[in-house]
Formats: sequence, structure tokens, C-alpha cells
Amino acid sequence: MSHGHHPHPVTSQTHEAAPPDRGRWTTLTLLCLAQFMLIVDITVVQVALPTIGTSLSLDRQALTWLVTTYTLCFGGLMVLGGRLADLLGARRTLLAGLALFTLASLLCGLAGDSAMLIAGRAAQGVGAALLSPAALAIITGSFHGERRNRALGVWAAIGGTGAALGVLLGGVLTAGPGWRWVFFVNVPIGLLVLLAIPAVVRADGPRAVRQPVDLPGAFVLTGATALLIYGLVNAGDAGWGAATTVLPLVVAAALYAAFVLVERRVRAPLIRADTLVRRPVISGTFVMLVATGLMLGLFFLSSLYLQDVLGFSALRTGLTFLPVAIAITLGAQLGGHLIGKIGGRPVAVAAFALTAVGAALMTRVTPDANAYTTLLPGFVLAAFGIGPAFVAATTTTMANIPPGETGVASGVINTFHELGGSIGVAVVSTMAAASLAPAATGIGGFTTALTACAVVAGVAAVIALALVPPGKPAGAFVGHGHGH
Repeated sequence: MSHGHHPHPVTSQTHEAAPPDRGRWTTLTLLCLAQFMLIVDITVVQVALPTIGTSLSLDRQALTWLVTTYTLCFGGLMVLGGRLADLLGARRTLLAGLALFTLASLLCGLAGDSAMLIAGRAAQGVGAALLSPAALAIITGSFHGERRNRALGVWAAIGGTGAALGVLLGGVLTAGPGWRWVFFVNVPIGLLVLLAIPAVVRADGPRAVRQPVDLPGAFVLTGATALLIYGLVNAGDAGWGAATTVLPLVVAAALYAAFVLVERRVRAPLIRADTLVRRPVISGTFVMLVATGLMLGLFFLSSLYLQDVLGFSALRTGLTFLPVAIAITLGAQLGGHLIGKIGGRPVAVAAFALTAVGAALMTRVTPDANAYTTLLPGFVLAAFGIGPAFVAATTTTMANIPPGETGVASGVINTFHELGGSIGVAVVSTMAAASLAPAATGIGGFTTALTACAVVAGVAAVIALALVPPGKPAGAFVGHGHGH
């Protein structure tokens, strides 16, 4: 395809990193493989938790931290990772994050107690926060026009398929070689990508390394985001009115306000105010937040329904999710194709509408229902809708961001990916609490939460109609790239 709509260089480093056409798709494959590891690690541990707890004699609190520490560090440090990609170079930041994630995975697999395992999960999260936005910045700078839409469609599909296959992989590895291989499997993959990236991604430009990094802003933003995620996750267990839920959320709000004040005073702010108020960024974060919240919320409800109500094993549950993973992938690919032809707005609206219908169909579950005729068809339809929503969030944002801000913008978008998952799980688990108690017999909580998911998706479709920028993303970036 012609590059008639060739945008300004996304960043000096990503422009220089753009390889020939064949090398671009090799680069995309390697970066998607790395991102797949990061997303899988959000859900892969959940299936292995009971086995890990027994093996290391972990109490419930330690198991909770094992899950949330990764999300806290991944989401909390994402914007800083994106800023470092802009300032220090996307390839440098990518390689540093990948090396840290790989080493941390080895540490987790070798862990002999809870402290070592949780420390390893924290280091995994830090590595992921460096790797993910840097990889997205490289992809955005390597592809243009319709090729960029296709590449971002592949990238967006990783988010859904990784989460779904993480459940399956966790069951397979735990039942097979053991829970430690949930972490060990990352090591050879990480080393492969680490060795291959320098051969296909050119070195970063020399000028970016001399700019300052807003560490005060980074620390405040990271603390605020970590407390927000922690409060939302904790709400699923302790309830929305518990002090351990309310206090972190209140402090997080105060820190976000402090962050705004800090950014107004520093010479080189972590996030420029005019970046955050850009319409593409606002719409992208909204679509990503809702889409991820719905996806992980539906996974959470379905997994517990299948295992606790219908008696499915972890492995059988993971296998049941395979059509869901395929549906997300197909939906994302279709979305990437359509966005280049009709624009992001109709794709986002249709995506949420499909998700609403699918979630509504899932409410037909009963204590003795056939999951393959009641739960699964609706879940597959909802997943097929969520896939294009991921593409719309990423594509409409990244195609409308001016030079020098893609790392931060991708960091913001990916942060809301983590926030969305935490919000979704926290909300649906609270709504379904009556059916999640150890002695619960009814499934009214499940149907209530599934109904809420359908309503949220329907409302999101209406909001997307007004919020998502019109037009085709590839053309909207021409000129100043404001996208307003």
C-alpha cells in the first residue's frame, strides 16, 4: 500500500527503527510474542494458585498478593515506561524490560517461599511496564496507513487471546510438569526475543538520551495508580465500604490531584496536559477501560461458574475458553480491517453492541444448564465484539498522537488496560458475592453481574458514538496530528 498518508516520525527512535517491509512483520511477530507473555501472566497464575499455596504453605493473604503485585507494578509504572521509551529510546527500553521480565520469571520459578515469589512477581511487573509501551511505540513507528491498522489489529488481539489462553496454559502446566513451569516457560521465549530484537530493530537515535525524566511525577502517578488498583481489587473481597477499600481509593484520588500540581511545576512533565485532553486519548482510554473490564469480568464470572457450579476442572475450563480466544482474535482482525475503511467510531459502537447482546445471552445460565448451549454461545459473541473494541482503542489513539508522545500515549492506554481489568473483576465479584460464598447454592449473583455487563456494554456503545473521533485513523494523523 502506498504511504501517501505517511505521518510525521512518531519519535526519532521509532522512525530510525523502521525496518524494511519483511523485517517489519518479523519485528511485529517478535514483539507480539513478548506482549503475549505479559498478558498471559495476568491470568496464568490464577489456575495454579491452589497448587502454589499447598506447595509453599501460603496463606490467603499471600496468594492475593501473588496475583495483585504483578498488576500493581505493571499498571502503576506503565506511563513511566512509556515516557522512558520516548526519552531514552524505544529499543533500549524494550530490551531492558524484556531482560528484567525474563530474569524475574526465572526467579519466580525457583522461589522457595512467599517473599521470593512475590518479589519476583513485582519485578515481572516492572519489566512488563517497560516492555509493553516501548513495543507499541516501535510498532506504531514501523507501520503506516492500512499496514498500521493491520499491525495494531494483531497487537490488540494479543490482549484478549493472551488472557484466555493464560487460563488454559495455567491448567495444562500445573497438571503436567508443575506450577513452577508457569514461570519457567517465559525464560526460553524471553531469551529468544531478546537475542532476535537487535537483529531486526535498528538502534535508537542518539539525541533522545539527554532529556530529563520527571521522577517526582512518576513516583506520585505510580503510587496513585497502585493504590487505585489495590483498592479496586480489594473491593471484590472486602466490599466497597470496607476501610481497606475506601482508604486506598481516597489516597489515590489525593495523589492524582497532587500529580496534576507536580506536572504544572516541573520543567519536563511526565505527561503534558494537552496530551491527556486530546480527544483520541480520552476516547481510547474509555474504550480500553470498558473493553478490558468487560473481558476480564466475563472471564472471572465464567471461570467460577464453570468450576464452582458445574464442577468443571481447571483444565476443562481452559479448554472451554478456546473458542472465546479464537473469537477475540477474529474480531480484532476484522476490526483492524474495517477501521481502515470506515473509521474507528462505527467499529467501536458495533463492538460494544455485540458485547451487550452476548452478555445478555449469557444470563441464561442455570445450576444444571449445559454450558455449551447456554453460557458459551453468548461468551463467544461477546468476545467477538470485545476484539474490535481493543483495536479501536489502540488505533484511534496512536494514529492521532503527534511526534514525541507515542510512548506516553501507549503507556496511558496500557495503564487503562490494567485498570479496566481490575475494575471489571472488582465490580462483578462484588455483584456476584451472594453466589460466590462457600455455602452458596443459587446463581442469582451470577445473573445479576452478567446483566450488569450487558447494560454497561450497551451504554458504552452510546457513549462511543459521541466520543470516538470520526474518520479513518490513518488519515487523521496528517498535519499536526491533534485529532480533535
